[in-house]
Amino acid sequence: MKKTVSFLALACAVVLFAVPVAAEEASVDMGKQLFNNPGLGASKNDKSCNSCYPEGKGMEKAGAKADLASMINKCIKGPLQGEGISADSVAMQSLEMYIKSLAK
Repeated sequence: MKKTVSFLALACAVVLFAVPVAAEEASVDMGKQLFNNPGLGASKNDKSCNSCYPEGKGMEKAGAKADLASMINKCIKGPLQGEGISADSVAMQSLEMYIKSLAK
């Protein structure tokens, strides 16, 4: 009986851990949330991107810049006093998507 219960528990564990977990995907909505998040890039103050650019105003042309990721990190490390985020992260991709969506 103990062997049967142990086997069933092991079988359930194998099935549960074999199910793939959906990876978070970059999106404009996530970018907007991050843009408004004062904790972005481990910020050490209560500022967000939205503090300097309310509702993204003034960022309409920024999406066309080739160095957009470095510009974002410059703001995170400067005014937000954060650590910056990886250029290939979902967070950065989402921020870029949101900023590009502001173009008129």
